Amino acid sequence: MPHWEIIFFFLIISFVYSSVGFGGGSSYLAVLTLYSFPFQEMKLTALVCNIIVVTGGTFLYIRHKQVDWKKVIPIVAVSIPMAFFGARLKLSENNFFIILGFCLIVAALLLWVKTKSLEQSGSGVLKSNYARDGMLGGAIGFLSGMVGIGGGIFLSPVLNLVKWDTPKKIAATASFFILVNSVSGIAGQLSAANKGINFSHIGLLAASVLIGGQAGSRMGITKFNPLIIRRITALVVLVAGIEVLHKHLHLVH
Repeated sequence: MPHWEIIFFFLIISFVYSSVGFGGGSSYLAVLTLYSFPFQEMKLTALVCNIIVVTGGTFLYIRHKQVDWKKVIPIVAVSIPMAFFGARLKLSENNFFIILGFCLIVAALLLWVKTKSLEQSGSGVLKSNYARDGMLGGAIGFLSGMVGIGGGIFLSPVLNLVKWDTPKKIAATASFFILVNSVSGIAGQLSAANKGINFSHIGLLAASVLIGGQAGSRMGITKFNPLIIRRITALVVLVAGIEVLHKHLHLVH
């Protein structure tokens, strides 16, 4: 059984992330890394929890017509197969943690940066470019499948930075992106026939994020300053990333 602290952290992470359209994959991996969770289970656990947290929010975004399918489809059409292939990629445990460490640090920096919305900047929406959006989705999708996250934590800041669309539509896009890439990543992992996975561990953590995710979306915690929440999360993810690299980079030599 996972440490009760892990279950508690997963509940809090899902509570916070569910209010802003994210799944929390990078933070789940950060916690699992700090607690030396079994390597074989980490990616699958994070992706399953992602799906549980973002599914409800994704359907709400779709219902309220916040998903611009003409702009979203080019991104996910490339990201879905790339996430599958990324998840199937065989990495040694040490190489996986090195890549994860760098990804956590980049994610922390992206979380910390404050970008201006379209309304604040006074600029217009970026014109659609299927090739550009497809390459962006494919690159993030492959990285997401390889590491075990949904990719929204990378996609959303980039789209905000280039003024891809309004904040609500970007959040909706990120939520849908996380959902489909997490499903694709799980399919890739299971097709690779990983052994030694304790599904009871995953089930307990999945139950905790179900509770946290539902509570967060219903209680509307967005009344708290989202910038402060993002930056606290960024510090946690940064510490985890540095700790991972400190443990595993010296093993390369």
